[in-house]
Amino acid sequence: MDPYHVTLLFLALVLFSAAIQVWLAFRQIRHVARHRAAVPTCFHASVPLESHQKAADYTLVRERFGLVRLGVQLLVVLIWTVGGGIAWLNGWLAGAVAPVIGPLGYQVALLGAFIAISFVLDLPFDAYSTFRIEQRFGLNRMGPGLWIADQAKSLVITLVLLLPLAALILWLMDFAGPTWWLWAWAASVAFMLLLMMVYPTLIAPLFNRFEPLADATLAERVQGLMDRCGFAARGLFVMDGSTRSAESNAYFTGLGRSKRVVLYDTLIAQLSRGELLAVLAHELGHFKLRHMPKQLGVSVLSALGVFAALGWLAAQPAFYAGLGAPPSPGLPTDALALVLFLAAAGVVGVFFSPLGALFSRGHEFEADAYAAAHADGGDLAMALIKLHRENLATLTPDPVYWRFHASHPTVLERLSRLPQPRQAPLAHP
Repeated sequence: MDPYHVTLLFLALVLFSAAIQVWLAFRQIRHVARHRAAVPTCFHASVPLESHQKAADYTLVRERFGLVRLGVQLLVVLIWTVGGGIAWLNGWLAGAVAPVIGPLGYQVALLGAFIAISFVLDLPFDAYSTFRIEQRFGLNRMGPGLWIADQAKSLVITLVLLLPLAALILWLMDFAGPTWWLWAWAASVAFMLLLMMVYPTLIAPLFNRFEPLADATLAERVQGLMDRCGFAARGLFVMDGSTRSAESNAYFTGLGRSKRVVLYDTLIAQLSRGELLAVLAHELGHFKLRHMPKQLGVSVLSALGVFAALGWLAAQPAFYAGLGAPPSPGLPTDALALVLFLAAAGVVGVFFSPLGALFSRGHEFEADAYAAAHADGGDLAMALIKLHRENLATLTPDPVYWRFHASHPTVLERLSRLPQPRQAPLAHP
């Protein structure tokens, strides 16, 4: 494998990835703008024109901003790789910290520095999205202080969790022989399962407050629904989502005995009890139909493919030189391989996005059918309309864009398979 050909292939992938994403974004912008003037016929009774147009405007602003963000992200990837950014960072750390903390410590520092710098470079975009776009459309409820605290905690938690795993993978790369990637995959899967178990009780409470559901009648009906569906959870909690956003959601989280049901306080405020139970029945459908184990299985197999690819690339000298970071004499290359792989992964990952989206959309249809059988399908239909309206989700996405990106079917596709809501009153936008 020749470094020159690796560079050409990588640049071609970057350009192809960018072209696909830009083409899809312009399709979405044109399609949403074209349908902004009128509410789709089937939503005339439930979505005011002003709400429909506000959701369209929100979508258009986000897509245009997303194009700017995409351009900067791809430029950063090129600077990191063929522009020599990773090579410079590697050389600087090799001279500054390797003599002090040793080869393994220096390599962990390289990974940590790459993650931290990438995180910081993305902060201006997240801040603009939160305080200019979401604030403009009434979705943001965070102040700068809470946002800064969240970002700081996210970075610290990411480093605290990932760097020990990185150290283990680097050790395996050095001592486990040619099949190190298989052992590293097994360690990563074990880490992923452990993280899913501890997230609800150790990590999530660092960001949000979780309290027992105060509405005793609703709690009793929810518990009855969970009993009928055979779902045993450690608790039913309300999360203070309204401290950060006006958007609403409900979810089940955790594995084994750590499973818990979480409702956003905004969801409780926006839906009737019947609609809330229907949404929970949908989430219970994911549990009962074993969607989480299936998705976990796909993730595990995907990770195996990723580590196999990394194992092969890490042994190819042209991989380093072709991505702008030729190994330095006398220095280990394990962390360098990981960082280069991470930098390039986003470019390649775009091409696999439609497969994951297709898999997820099938599960959503199945969960809707389960909810219609165990709750009121009309209530679920009304809840979907309300959630799209309150979360400013467009009712008229471009079909091609949606098939490529979306993990959920369109609301129109979902409603076509559900009973019509008994009543669909207009609400204030």
